[in-house]
Amino acid sequence: MTRSFEVLVVGAGCSGIGAAIRLRRLGVDFAILEKADDFGGTWRANTYPGCACDVPSALYSFSDAPKGDWSRVYGTQPEIHAYLRQVAADAGLAEHTRFGVEMFGARWDAAAGRWRLETTDGEYDARFLVAAPGPWNEPLFPDIPGLAGFPGEIFHSARWNHDYDLAGKRVAVLGTGASAVQFVPEIVGRVEALHLFQRTAQWVLPKPDARVAGVVQRVMSAVPATQRWIRGVQYGAMEALGTGFRHPRLMRAVQAMGRAHLRTRVADPVLRAKLTPTYTIGCKRLLFSNSYLPALARPNVSVVASEVAEVSGNTVVAADGTSADVDAIILGTGFHILDMPLGDLVRDGSGRTLSEHWRGSPQSYLGTVTAGFPNLFTLLGPNLGTGHSSAFMILEAQLDYVSAALSHALAQGWRAMSVRREVQDAYNAEVQQAVVKTVYNTGGCRSYYLDVNGRNSFIWPWSTPRLRRRVGTFDPRAFTAVTVDAPAQA
Repeated sequence: MTRSFEVLVVGAGCSGIGAAIRLRRLGVDFAILEKADDFGGTWRANTYPGCACDVPSALYSFSDAPKGDWSRVYGTQPEIHAYLRQVAADAGLAEHTRFGVEMFGARWDAAAGRWRLETTDGEYDARFLVAAPGPWNEPLFPDIPGLAGFPGEIFHSARWNHDYDLAGKRVAVLGTGASAVQFVPEIVGRVEALHLFQRTAQWVLPKPDARVAGVVQRVMSAVPATQRWIRGVQYGAMEALGTGFRHPRLMRAVQAMGRAHLRTRVADPVLRAKLTPTYTIGCKRLLFSNSYLPALARPNVSVVASEVAEVSGNTVVAADGTSADVDAIILGTGFHILDMPLGDLVRDGSGRTLSEHWRGSPQSYLGTVTAGFPNLFTLLGPNLGTGHSSAFMILEAQLDYVSAALSHALAQGWRAMSVRREVQDAYNAEVQQAVVKTVYNTGGCRSYYLDVNGRNSFIWPWSTPRLRRRVGTFDPRAFTAVTVDAPAQA
């Protein structure tokens, strides 16, 4: 039996929750399909020690669902997860959500004007499909010779094994990104030895984090204008940083701060040399921590400034010949950001997948709709990452767009709407022309912002206010529409 809805939302993280709230307001028939057993997305899945946000709490929330009682300036994973669950509960989303249902295929049925979904719970179909898997959804396991045959314990930071006792163990950490920066300081005091294999040195800035006093929490909860003011101040500070990303010369002052932070936290000149990046700050994702660099200076830690070449039995061998015998390997190797699994699951009317259309370089119009895939909206899609601001800022602009598009389609009797190829191509040409001038492309590093073709398919190259204006504005002229009776130009 096929279950039919006007709209299906795939994923119940930040994006899926936000989309579902808007759909409820529109009064359309919808359901959420979530493969896990709870709301929260990445904040449900990532439970590694020290997991927290690197965007200030006042910015990391829905603007129409403010939280005044954040316990810290930067929210921790348990608190953010609890916030998302509360937002979902307040909106009554549980009754619309099918937990434990994973989509393993979606195909556009042009004759019927509907999306046909294959799931672990049988078949579903919908007129509109909102894909909300999030870019930090599927952990990336590196292809290292011998890794699969490692006889000890091995797990990814996004699938942390809390049952494994690290006390007294020799541990190898592969990866030095945003997750490792947080969990390494938390485990270094428990392990016998920690060997950090570092392919690329990272810029690390001080994190202006602190506990928020109870009286401040009470004032912010009682006087919402206080939180709006703080949100505005933090937003302005992040946008100032974003200006530097677009004009790399301005990053010199920030880079000097990074160098000073490294000097004050690491006294050993040999270790400090290993930890000194050779690219312009901002080229890779900025990392914030007050404890990571001191953790690496502890006597039971060794930093191997080389990527891993192979794993032979219990021995991890680096490309420079350095080796370490370990009991456990923890992978802080990130996620499938641009080669997202969604690309292989969603097919057009001819059976071609998104991945086949993209050929390694994800493209869409306004990061939301893709030519050849009618009635499909992708949240936090290609070229919408800002590198400095909150995902909620991006998401809310997209939700304005999706709400306006759905309202227009329903009012006009559109059975299907597909963004015109020439509109999408012109937009992406404009994006690429702008992004090549930013620090993300000129900073001299290789980051997850760049896809397998060397194209920057992740970053929005302009300001967040410009993103909110442009991405949040729906223009029906960008689409070809099919009405109930016959094709028509929008």
